[in-house]
Amino acid sequence: MTTTRTTTILSAFSHLTSRHHHQVHRRISSSSSNRKMNSPLNRQISNSISGNDNFNLKLVSSSASSSQVGEATDSLRTVFEKLRRPYNPYPLIGWNRHIETIFAAFFRSLPGIRFRRECLRTADDGVVSLDWVCGDDTEIPIDAPVLILLPGLTGGSGDTYVQHMLARARRLRWRVVVFNSRGCGGSPVVTPQFYSASFTGDTREVVKHVNTRYPNSNLYAVGWSLGANILVQYLGEEAENCLLSGGVSLCNPFNLIIADEDFRKGFNNIYDKALARSLTKIFKKHAQLFEDIGGEYDIKLAANAKTVKEFDEGLTRVSFGFNSAEHYYSSSSSSDSIKYVRRPLLCIQAENDPIAPSRGIPYDDIEVLFILKLYDVPDVYPRNIAKHIFIHVAAENPNCLLIVTPKGGHLGWVAGAEAPFGAPWTDPIVIEFLQHIEDPAPASWNSCVTTDDADHSGNGLHKIGV
Repeated sequence: MTTTRTTTILSAFSHLTSRHHHQVHRRISSSSSNRKMNSPLNRQISNSISGNDNFNLKLVSSSASSSQVGEATDSLRTVFEKLRRPYNPYPLIGWNRHIETIFAAFFRSLPGIRFRRECLRTADDGVVSLDWVCGDDTEIPIDAPVLILLPGLTGGSGDTYVQHMLARARRLRWRVVVFNSRGCGGSPVVTPQFYSASFTGDTREVVKHVNTRYPNSNLYAVGWSLGANILVQYLGEEAENCLLSGGVSLCNPFNLIIADEDFRKGFNNIYDKALARSLTKIFKKHAQLFEDIGGEYDIKLAANAKTVKEFDEGLTRVSFGFNSAEHYYSSSSSSDSIKYVRRPLLCIQAENDPIAPSRGIPYDDIEVLFILKLYDVPDVYPRNIAKHIFIHVAAENPNCLLIVTPKGGHLGWVAGAEAPFGAPWTDPIVIEFLQHIEDPAPASWNSCVTTDDADHSGNGLHKIGV
């Protein structure tokens, strides 16, 4: 991109580059938080800027002044140059959202990371498990940034998408820890309580524990699916007091009412039943903790649940004080929290995600600012264009950024140089975003290209995933 184009991208994030890199806690400017954009559906796209033959960057014209959309930063622009190539789903696998979701779940390679487990006792006498990479205490600098990973529902450190992200961050000499929720990833359950989409207490304790252990390190977090929902809620609740320096949300269901509606339609019933089996399996291992518990608990319903909603109705909503499963879902949606986030937050969603439906994305709080348009097709927003990558910046909250890919399924993103068996397309984008927050200096991007990456692409991360 030419010098003239560098003034067209992401003014809302310009404050990121002015931070002191080595402060443990950063203050995020919210001076532009009161900006209000028009609905994305009503905007006209103007100011076309040519890229290569297959690429156009189009800046959205809105009520924002030129100073609001014109004072971009070169260093953050570097991150988005990785998105200047078409999103090309892997042939056959990436053309159907269900095939892609199932393929990634069963056939994605497992890096085989060796972990050392730390069981953390929580304030209510529960236990969560933190899996640290073996050898990190001697191989990683004591003040290296720490990345906390929050897997999806029933997920843990053994999941392929978790280990691929971990391996990429560790190649940059980041310290990484996987947060296994109660009962997940083999984490023990010692009290009659699991975890929920709205319960951020354990996350808060984990972040405090890691911060105490590494007081000179900046802390970051990445969450997937339900873990992403919990992470965004935590970021919103903590706001300016958050101990994290930044976060990433992937495949976040955002609106759990909408997610529940779609979860029980058509082929999605397969996912619903599979997750219900995983939940009941965990529950049955610890069923004795719930003997004679009384109250509104329906232990029989939870133990024999055929759907996630049945499990939540019998157990989860009672454990956390909700009147019904619907009350639990409506009160636990991170779409209500994102406006309060005061740390840099990147959200990546797939337009065709069967489990985290795109209609649940909180566009009212993450308004479109510009669109990466791939291939010369009519200006239609945001559906039915096969190779668009939509990038949104929150009009009311300039700390939040959203990328929506046309394909990807749920936790799939089988695309890019490592497809079909390697890391998801999202991984290099996520790591570069976090690396930018940690060190916005343009020279720092050289550290993102490792020998392993070069082997995959021939041009470092410029080739990976885009």
